[in-house]
Amino acid sequence: MKTFGEKVVAFNKELKYSGKLPDGFDLLNPFFDNAETLTVMATFYQKFYNDHHQRKFIIGINPSRHGAGVTGVPFTDTKRLESACGIRMESARTHEVSSVFMYDMIEAFGGAEQFYSDFYINSPFPLAIIRKTARGGLNANYYDDKDLFQTLKPFMIQSLKDHISLGLDISEVFILGKKNAVFIEKINQQEKFFDKITVLEHPRYIQQYKSKEKQLYIDKYLIALNKA
Repeated sequence: MKTFGEKVVAFNKELKYSGKLPDGFDLLNPFFDNAETLTVMATFYQKFYNDHHQRKFIIGINPSRHGAGVTGVPFTDTKRLESACGIRMESARTHEVSSVFMYDMIEAFGGAEQFYSDFYINSPFPLAIIRKTARGGLNANYYDDKDLFQTLKPFMIQSLKDHISLGLDISEVFILGKKNAVFIEKINQQEKFFDKITVLEHPRYIQQYKSKEKQLYIDKYLIALNKA
């Protein structure tokens, strides 16, 4: 029987989106764009998920180019991958705003090992979305464009089903980002995935706009995650 981590690694290795996208958008699949991403991702899940424990689900939006878009680990840039998780990535060095808050919260929770033994983080659309511009690509969210969401929605529903099948506790799900929650709640009304939805402010919003109140948000996370 595969461990939780082995199931995640298998999911990521098979992860691909072959459907169409609205004009102006593109995707980044870190597991195909950088061979080392597969290696460090597998090392991460072997290290922290090498068991059969049931975990609660924390749902982000979709990966950023500088976080999971590089490391293959949600809300984890290369700096935090090394400093908090003990895994060094040689081919890239990235800093991602959301990762800063998330790992400050994880440290307050008790550290990476304790946190990841209780929680699994991923996104309904687990590939990075890029909005094409004259100056290059910018991070985009699946809900930034109505046509984009409608196009990706079937894939997102199947992705959530696949995540749940890893062995997640569906009694309560934690959604990061209020706008993200609006769309996930609509999907949940249709699919009845989760019994209870708890919404938390997105780490990027907190780190970028509420940094002076950061400890209050860390405390809010800890209370919601039943740790305080």
